[in-house]
Amino acid sequence: MSVLKSNVPEGPIKDKWTNHKNHIDLVNPANKRNIDIIVVGTGLAGGSAAATLAELGYNVKAFCYQDSPRRAHSIAAQGGINAAKNYQGDGDSVYRLFYDTVKGGDYRSREANVYRLAEVSSNIIDQCVAQGVPFAREYGGVLDNRSFGGVLVSRTFYAKGQTGQQLLLGAYSAMNRQISRGKIKMYNRHEMLDVVKIDGKARGIIARDLTTGKIERHSAHAVVIASGGYGNVYYLSTNAMGSNVTAGWKIHKKGAFFANPCFTQIHPTCIPRSGDYQSKLTLMSESLRNDGRIWVPANLEDAKAIREGKLKPTALTEEQRDYFLERRYPAFGNLVPRDVASRAAKERCDAGYGVNATGEAVYLDFKAAIKRYGTEQALIHGNHNPTDQEMTELGEKVIEEKYGNLFQMYEKIVDENPYKTPMMIYPATHYTMGGVWVDYNLMTTIPGCYCIGEANFSDHGANRLGASALMQGLADGYFVLPYTIGDYLSHDIRTGEIPTDSAEFIEAEKQVREKLEFFVNNEGKHSVDYYHKRLGKIMWDKCGMSRNEKGLKEAIQEIKELRADFWKNVIVPGKVEDMNPELEKAGRVADFLELGELFAKDALERNESCGGHFREESVVMDGEQVGEALRNDKEYAYVSAWEYKGEPSDAVLHKEELEFKDIELKQRSYK
Repeated sequence: MSVLKSNVPEGPIKDKWTNHKNHIDLVNPANKRNIDIIVVGTGLAGGSAAATLAELGYNVKAFCYQDSPRRAHSIAAQGGINAAKNYQGDGDSVYRLFYDTVKGGDYRSREANVYRLAEVSSNIIDQCVAQGVPFAREYGGVLDNRSFGGVLVSRTFYAKGQTGQQLLLGAYSAMNRQISRGKIKMYNRHEMLDVVKIDGKARGIIARDLTTGKIERHSAHAVVIASGGYGNVYYLSTNAMGSNVTAGWKIHKKGAFFANPCFTQIHPTCIPRSGDYQSKLTLMSESLRNDGRIWVPANLEDAKAIREGKLKPTALTEEQRDYFLERRYPAFGNLVPRDVASRAAKERCDAGYGVNATGEAVYLDFKAAIKRYGTEQALIHGNHNPTDQEMTELGEKVIEEKYGNLFQMYEKIVDENPYKTPMMIYPATHYTMGGVWVDYNLMTTIPGCYCIGEANFSDHGANRLGASALMQGLADGYFVLPYTIGDYLSHDIRTGEIPTDSAEFIEAEKQVREKLEFFVNNEGKHSVDYYHKRLGKIMWDKCGMSRNEKGLKEAIQEIKELRADFWKNVIVPGKVEDMNPELEKAGRVADFLELGELFAKDALERNESCGGHFREESVVMDGEQVGEALRNDKEYAYVSAWEYKGEPSDAVLHKEELEFKDIELKQRSYK
């Protein structure tokens, strides 16, 4: 085991990024024209990075497995993007955003990276407004803000419930400008299947054209992975069904350490699971918690009657409702961080208070908000004695303006009108805080291989605050990587074009082809989905919202056995040299089966509760925090970075010790 060096600059935290930029090496414009960069993934992180690098003059090759960068999963982000502009005048600042992010991540993130994220956050908003992103505005014309979980200020910029889509269109338009100039060569419907190293440096990738099945070699002076998170290791998640870990896992197997795989976020406001044959889950934006109140029946008999269809939730009086987040966490109420809200909902449902047929749902109710907004609007319109109907109509109109598309989506899926009947929600797998380990420059442990956005581990610790995913993706792509990658590429100005006929490219292509041919030639008996669903059930049951030593040890053994059966009995129809979605899934599930075991191994090794990683053996036993997660800073204040050694069970742990010089380490409290 070694201690990892994060290459964080010296000096006061507020000066680190500025001083670092002032002293790193640069590549002059004439030399940038001779340097190639591969970007894998074209969501907010990859799209913004590709556009910015091309604007600087580099030759960029961008890859996405979708039919267009516009279909990257970033499009699904709903609620907003954080930035410390303090438009509300409510006490926000760069330091407060930094503090909230470190605290929200349960003190398991790297201070210097988080401060830089907060520092550049304001630039993101200016960049996106200039691109035409239609952020919501207040009556006076300034950009509007709302609040999100884990904070006491309003710093979240939003475009109704379509923020991710609008931001992605901004990055996509910037990419298109560079594509038309010939500075970005776009490879749609291409999937990266391996990274190629020459003399220890990342010098290209092997990709498969998903339309024709052709295997291709692509070279570059540096490779950037921006392929998103691995939430689909659970099978059911809020991620797009195609989201996968393959790009990150392939570089892990070539020498990039994988950090904190057990730090996975369970999002509290998702539409509950309806049955065993569901293929994915749908997110309801956390922004709804600004106005929605979360509750369950206060009496077990009422909860049972609701589950049996004998009682409507609207029939319960205020005294018959338990607003359990407001009761348990009065300071933050319904806006506690996601991990806290998720565990609280699970606790109520486990105790028998769940409200849908499966017993796995709580209510998100907008009745009070509709009344509040209706009263306000009536006064604005000069109506000082509105009827209940008038007040409701005015209030619903305000809610529609703020969240209309989310309410429409809910009604289409559940077939209930959320304006009249409380929404049902339940926690589900969402964002992954773990990922490829990177240093301060966003470089992995493979020289020349960078990792940005959700695919890396660096900014969120053990729990991500709402609206920080879009912030990190665009910060990395627009304002961090374009600076730091030049420091590395300044040594490549005389290298020249990297040939693809070298022994390293030939061997990498051979290994990729052999694996693909194995899948289509294997005479198995079970589909790829059969194995993915079984893996997902193991992960949810034993590595999900809570974990314990016994369950984690069982999970490791069960995943190992499932993986062995997969390689023996999986069946994949079709051919390699053809369009073959089942073959695509087979490679992705093979990687999930390895990641799943490392995930459980990491969770077993970290015998503490922090953020989204809740160990049942580590809880507060007394005092006002009784039952809450108990961190162990003495033994676990580090990043777990795993080195690949052939099997997940053989992975070697490296530690990056975390230092907290600007924020005091203490147990989180949202009471």
